[in-house]
Amino acid sequence: MRNMPDSVPYESESEGLYQWDTASPDEADSFLNVAVLAGAGERGPITLPWPVPGNPGGFLSFSEAAQWQKFCLSLGLNFVIPEIVAAKFRRAQKLYFLAWIDFDLIKAGELVALTALELALRDRYGDKVKDRRGNMPFAALLKYLIHDGLTDDQVPMVRRYCGSIVPLLNGDRTPSLAGIRNRQAHGDPFDGFPVSGLLELVRDLIEYAYRDWAAFPE
Repeated sequence: MRNMPDSVPYESESEGLYQWDTASPDEADSFLNVAVLAGAGERGPITLPWPVPGNPGGFLSFSEAAQWQKFCLSLGLNFVIPEIVAAKFRRAQKLYFLAWIDFDLIKAGELVALTALELALRDRYGDKVKDRRGNMPFAALLKYLIHDGLTDDQVPMVRRYCGSIVPLLNGDRTPSLAGIRNRQAHGDPFDGFPVSGLLELVRDLIEYAYRDWAAFPE
């Protein structure tokens, strides 16, 4: 995507506001190796709809592959999350990462991220929302997050950028998060633009669902 006039360059935000320096060199080399992107050659900045502090409708731009790698790595899950969920989420991170080569891969990454969220919520709340036939609708699982005490103030993403997430979970906003997943899974022909902040939101919701597990920071 071409750079947009109101986008925030990554380098101006990477010190202090975002705290995206969490990946060790070993992690970067073994998981999202920037050398994989070398074949893409030189390219213009990637501009991505993503919240910025004080502006949930903001944009971020990335001019170098190493910046994009750091950003993607920063969105990883806490290590206590069950591996079956974490593995799916890492797959979503990889697809985001490879979007440096082909930007359309972000849409695949979004769908995989949402499947990771659904798996996590089925694990944590499936027995609470299961109907007589054993179905666990994604919309009901998302609403149960609110029943489990989630408010906007408890979502790190909202604390960083302002805005509100609860309407995406309970269906008060259209499309809801369940609606976004359904559109992507069933081939909505008009669903071509990335959903702002989706991978970060999914990360925060998964970590909320497992917040009572050991090793989570207070």
